[in-house]
Amino acid sequence: MPRPWRAPFSLLVSVFLFPLASFAANSFENTAVVRTVDLGGTLTYVTTTYAIRALEDGSSVYTIALGEQEHARTSWLEAKLKGQTKRLPLEDFGFHSESGVYLYTIELPKALDTNGTANLVIDTVQSHATYAWPQEARQQEEQAMKYHSEVLVISPYKTVVQRTKLRLPTPQVHSYSTPEGIAFAKESVVTKSGATITYGPFHDIPPSATSGFQEKSQKPYTVHYAFEYPVLDITKLERSAEISHWGSNLNIQDNIVFYNAGPRLKGHFSRLEFQTQAYFGRPKAHTIPSVTLHLPPGIRDAYFYDLVGNVSTSRLRTAPSVPKGSEGGRNSVLELKPRYPIMGGWNYSFTLGWDSPLEDYAGYDSATGKYVVSVPIMTVIVGSVVDEAEVKIVLPEGATDIEYHLPYPALSENMSTHISYLDTIGRPMITLKYAQLTDKHGGNIYIAYKVPFTAHLRKPVAVATAFLGVFALGLISKRVDTRIRQK
Repeated sequence: MPRPWRAPFSLLVSVFLFPLASFAANSFENTAVVRTVDLGGTLTYVTTTYAIRALEDGSSVYTIALGEQEHARTSWLEAKLKGQTKRLPLEDFGFHSESGVYLYTIELPKALDTNGTANLVIDTVQSHATYAWPQEARQQEEQAMKYHSEVLVISPYKTVVQRTKLRLPTPQVHSYSTPEGIAFAKESVVTKSGATITYGPFHDIPPSATSGFQEKSQKPYTVHYAFEYPVLDITKLERSAEISHWGSNLNIQDNIVFYNAGPRLKGHFSRLEFQTQAYFGRPKAHTIPSVTLHLPPGIRDAYFYDLVGNVSTSRLRTAPSVPKGSEGGRNSVLELKPRYPIMGGWNYSFTLGWDSPLEDYAGYDSATGKYVVSVPIMTVIVGSVVDEAEVKIVLPEGATDIEYHLPYPALSENMSTHISYLDTIGRPMITLKYAQLTDKHGGNIYIAYKVPFTAHLRKPVAVATAFLGVFALGLISKRVDTRIRQK
């Protein structure tokens, strides 16, 4: 999650030393809160719109709260004003033990006076919030998912009216629960219209970011729905990016462990049943015969192999390079077809790599004397989540004054030395680790470094020394008599 802003010390003291309800209630009031949940596979997209009204002059910092369950699922969170694209500065203050919630503060672009209003839009992406139900399915059976959450949107402020809308991929809903005992409902608690289920409206909700309110008034709900698309999950991704100035090349290689998170296959796999479904154009959603990947333009020498060897059933359509700094252009498209269809609960490990012209990603800053190279964190697969990711960036041998900038913080960062053939002192290597990456995390890592002129000579000197050494050994071997007896 982005963290571009730090709150002042006085705000930290007020948040953690005083009760949250008394701190926040005097600042704002929620005139309306609407939460929209787009249900899918491994990723669930949630948009919460807060219509807020200031209760005092100079109100500029708004606080949102996430419950423990919601926080554990959230992999991405950003805040904007409605109708605008610029992200607002957001700060994560962690767990508030007294209230039992996780706090985030948002700095408004302009302080509001009394009765001033604004519309805040909070976009979050939840990973693994849904699961296959039933958990097992035969090859010819359909796929269904289940989602459970809590009805009320908790907030440290009073809320006048609130509702939650769930948008499903199809109108085919197997079941949905109706919470009972909600004191804030003046009408029906839940209604369904087509592919939309609405909980609420709920009226006159007091500040709810307290442990007592959640224990007494918060209610769970469950939705069981049909899902006609594959449920993709990447359990592990290891990306290695190697920068070569001598070859003017950027090599990227991904080691991927792919997992079908749909219902586990019940019984044995039937190739005849699979071919029949493919022939009639009715493959089941929990069968993944292929995956389409969008790779960078201008790539060459792409390769794809698994544990058995090279896989030649895939198809790659390359697009021409796009000049650095320009917008638009087409991506290269790889129709990745595994050696066998991936059924529910099955894994598939493979390696994918390619070369790209270094000039498409690198530039030279004459003011600082540094090269600047951008390296994509991952290849985004829409609708999938990367549970665990490790990104290694190998710089040219002799690189110094290394700086790098991340689009979002990593779980861990490490600088080490990578030694390969024809290396003398080894190459600097940056290792980054991430978890729960979604399609929102498709950014670039920017690395700046210097390469002295003498460093460019290391490789030809090493090659020349190796050749001279072999030549010298050859001369010596010609002049050494290894025979036991001489003529």
